[in-house]
Amino acid sequence: MSILNHRIRDFYDRSTPLWLDTWGEQMHHGYYGPDGRRKVDHRQAQIDMIEALLEWGMAPDKGVDRFLDAGCGVGGSSRYLAEKYAGAEGIGVTLSPIQAHRGNGYNRQAGLSDRLNIIAKDVYELTPENAGQFDLIWSMESAEHMADKEGLFRLFHHLLRPGGRLLMATWCHRPEPPDLLPSEQYTLKKICDLYHLPPMVSIPELEAAANRAGLQKVRTDDWSPAVEPFWGAVIRSGLDPRNWPGLVKAGIGTIKGAWAMRYMRRGYSSGTVRYAVLSAGK
Repeated sequence: MSILNHRIRDFYDRSTPLWLDTWGEQMHHGYYGPDGRRKVDHRQAQIDMIEALLEWGMAPDKGVDRFLDAGCGVGGSSRYLAEKYAGAEGIGVTLSPIQAHRGNGYNRQAGLSDRLNIIAKDVYELTPENAGQFDLIWSMESAEHMADKEGLFRLFHHLLRPGGRLLMATWCHRPEPPDLLPSEQYTLKKICDLYHLPPMVSIPELEAAANRAGLQKVRTDDWSPAVEPFWGAVIRSGLDPRNWPGLVKAGIGTIKGAWAMRYMRRGYSSGTVRYAVLSAGK
């Protein structure tokens, strides 16, 4: 395992219990309508994000028999997909053994353990035994942790069945030109350092990597306005004294991650950080 993956695993091993206590099993942004003005409970907004991405990226009549949730956290999206596509079998992959353990516990509680399994594994280790197995690959806010975007897309192309779909949501930076300003570079570096990310790419760079990897009908969009309100809610939860004991217990890495929220807020407000969605097929 790479040094970066070790840091990612340790970060989520330590921070996941606090997130679960504060926010629940969906470990991603919420969706507040295309312009971000929809007033909705923040946990409901996280469910709305799943539905919005499915509606945007999936053909209306597309069935799913087998899916992969690549970078699944504790499997919130995995369980939603397993229930939405009745009878579908799924695999969720996370670097964190803590997330895999908690996620499989949730699977048992939901009566889904017979057709949904979450494993602690590097997603790259799924090939070649899982080649051509998946109708849907779901990647919800995990690709930002992976440096080789083209290699990731080649892997997904390899794992998809003919006619399968990839749906991705990930953090990016604004397009260039013009070149990123020093202030923007500083904000991005802080986010990447504190959240254990390789350097971000722009949405056009992400799309180009997917095309080079052989994926078909690649579409992208910028949903930054739709998700920006989420960070205000996360910051408010971090300021709630009821959450401070859990934050201290989680350790210095999680505390640093909480501090990174201010840079995410700054990144969105300045337009430096962009929230990308991508749909592609095989």
